[in-house]
Amino acid sequence: MSGAYRLVLLFLLLGSAGLGYRSVETILQDPALTPIVDRTADEIVALTDQMIAAEATPERLADLLSRRLAEQPRNWVALQALADLYAERDLPLPAAYQIAWDEESGIVAQTGACLSCAWDIGTCSLSTALLCKAPILLTPVEDLRGITKAGVDYASGTEIDRLDLGLSVVGLSATVLIAASGGTSGTVKAGTALVRLAKGMRLLTPRLSSRMTASLTEGVRWADIPAVRGVSDLPALLRTDALAPITSTFADLGRTQDAVGTAQTLHLLPLIDDAADARAVARVSEALGPRTVSRVEVLGKSRLFRATVRLSDTAIELTAGLVGLLAGLGAAAAHVIQTLMFRQLRRSAHRRR
Repeated sequence: MSGAYRLVLLFLLLGSAGLGYRSVETILQDPALTPIVDRTADEIVALTDQMIAAEATPERLADLLSRRLAEQPRNWVALQALADLYAERDLPLPAAYQIAWDEESGIVAQTGACLSCAWDIGTCSLSTALLCKAPILLTPVEDLRGITKAGVDYASGTEIDRLDLGLSVVGLSATVLIAASGGTSGTVKAGTALVRLAKGMRLLTPRLSSRMTASLTEGVRWADIPAVRGVSDLPALLRTDALAPITSTFADLGRTQDAVGTAQTLHLLPLIDDAADARAVARVSEALGPRTVSRVEVLGKSRLFRATVRLSDTAIELTAGLVGLLAGLGAAAAHVIQTLMFRQLRRSAHRRR
């Protein structure tokens, strides 16, 4: 009877292993059965609210605020987000915040900051960028400047900034295509403008900058640029397949800007290293809106991004199946060990007789 039992158990284990292997193979071959799926906007809001309730203690907020106040120049995008979180948590805002705000929000201070930012983009802070520079960058003016500068550099033998020129070509091409696409190229145009501003403010991560440069180098027909006679010729210079990852990033940055605003998007840009990061930031921003920055300040990039995804039902079922398989293997191993031990005991008892 024990032999028959072991045989049945063996067949069950083999069947379970076969089904598990088939499930894994199906998941790997079918993108619709991916083990990781996006959370809905409501799920992102609910989970991040739960995380903030646990993490945003008075002590943690005071520490974050004091660190931001100590920075020079002060990042008022982050500071205002933390102040909003104080209000959301019904906590009294430290007096140091108001003192610092009074110091920097006067008309003379703002005017001086705007003049400096307009003269040299490298002096722009996140707080002055929207007021002083972004309205210029969201028009074709800066793209035309980028192309003109590249022409001057070429004529003088100076090395051309391919990232800057590539952004100009894609930005102007998107401007041309906005009317033809019914406006869908607008997010790409907005994204290129944001990247240009972030580049000048040194907010791009090295990885994102190198990825964009490589994509634009591959995606623009540089040799055909001298033949361009007008802005309408620019779209023909683009290799759309090669540019697909980077234009997707530009579009996601445009989505983020629509959801939270220009200055807030610039604040979030240092979180982005690749297209996947840009998509995650766009999804979080569309779900959380103005609360996005405060969540980033408290939770950080990794935890916030993890809150945007979850295991799919298929993955949970597969995990349960694997747990069941391992439990079955454990039970089988225990049975074999038990059988061997009893057999050894019987032999020992027989010898003693």
